[in-house]
Amino acid sequence: MKLDYPIYCAGEFVTTAQELPVVFPYNGEVATKTYLAGAEELEKATVAGLAAEGVMKNLPAYTRSETLFHIAKRLAERKEKFAEAMVTEVGKPLFYARIEVDRAIQTFADGAEEAKRIYGEWMALDRAVSGEKHEAVVRRFPVGLVAAIAPFNFPLNLVAHKLAPAIAAGCPIILKPASKTPLSALLLAELVAETNLPKGAVSVLPMDRATGDKLVTDERFKLLTFTGSPSVGWDMKARAGKKKIVLELGGNAAGIIAKTADVKKHLKKIVGASFGQSGQSCIHTQRIFVHESQKEEFYAAFVEEAKKITFADPREEMTMFASMIDEANAHRIDGWVKESVADGAVVLAGGQRLSKTGYAPTILTRTDREMKVCAEEAFAPVVVLENYTDFKDAVARVNDSKFGLQTGVFTNDLAEVTYAFENLEVGGVIINNVSSFRADTMPYGGVKDSGAGREGVRYAIEDMTERRVLVINKN
Repeated sequence: MKLDYPIYCAGEFVTTAQELPVVFPYNGEVATKTYLAGAEELEKATVAGLAAEGVMKNLPAYTRSETLFHIAKRLAERKEKFAEAMVTEVGKPLFYARIEVDRAIQTFADGAEEAKRIYGEWMALDRAVSGEKHEAVVRRFPVGLVAAIAPFNFPLNLVAHKLAPAIAAGCPIILKPASKTPLSALLLAELVAETNLPKGAVSVLPMDRATGDKLVTDERFKLLTFTGSPSVGWDMKARAGKKKIVLELGGNAAGIIAKTADVKKHLKKIVGASFGQSGQSCIHTQRIFVHESQKEEFYAAFVEEAKKITFADPREEMTMFASMIDEANAHRIDGWVKESVADGAVVLAGGQRLSKTGYAPTILTRTDREMKVCAEEAFAPVVVLENYTDFKDAVARVNDSKFGLQTGVFTNDLAEVTYAFENLEVGGVIINNVSSFRADTMPYGGVKDSGAGREGVRYAIEDMTERRVLVINKN
């Protein structure tokens, strides 16, 4: 681990007068440091990004593709270094950190492929008399300078989901990583610096909220892509002006265990989706609705598996469960659980702090829809179990939420598969797998308070480009 990490501003690695310590969440110790960009650095990056728009727009597809393949290749070569960075900044267990590096490699590789697939179309216009002997060509053009704000929980792959489509589309981008987890993004900047992209094509700037807010309000940015909390995201949308907006926000994702589900087959993956990465994922399984015929078996098996989970140092090879991002979030979820118990909920497992930043895998039942552990995004290792008798009622209870990101449905009944797909108010319905399943090529995003727009490189490129039509009069 380096002693410090310079920030990446308009093609140059620089330091500033304002240091940003990076804390290892597991023990609260300062592990390294980087720097905060101020108004001067942001302005320099913005001017350079605007200057790079023309060059980026005219880069041939093969150049954009080769650039992204280079980043993917170098990321694979430095896999352990990136994994170590995530363990340090997030407290993410090494096992999960390595998986995230693999996913980021694939995301950049997907970007390299999609850079060569930004197609247009030819149209005949003679469907109407006025269009006789006219035809049109439709092409996609990059929108211009992109502002991107990434969250702490997946500090490498969710950054990749901003950078890869921007480069593939030919858009300059200024990225603000989460202040708690800037290391992975700055390491990626080192790989970008190895390429022949123009200065200003990519800047990676940790910033305080006041400085970063200019990414939202500055009209020189043509698109804002934000991944984070709903309250912050929707406020940004209200203040973003005329720029395009992509929001990937939170959720209280559900799972439905149907009458025909094979509980034994899927149990371990459901437990993993519930408590993996300490529940700090917007599609972590938070609410599980179990058919009454499965209740006794599933509840007992789920609780037994949860109680086997041990809290340990994320740097250890065998660790699967470690700390939350900070003490404040551990304190918050402890308060939510105690509040729900005071209102009648029953704790089946966990329900207590393990350290300043550690919280036990917790299972609750007999909850009420108004409780925070049900209605809000827990973003913690807390799961609610409830039972149902009718599949349609289970779907309705999933929908009884302000969120709508993804739902895992475990069933072997085709009619239930069809009903779930047609009636669940979510961005993704996952059959016989967990709500936290995400293939990085698929369209990913939510409805209602869970966001607007979709990620997945191909789908992000659609937002980062605009259609333009050329009409030709052949008369």
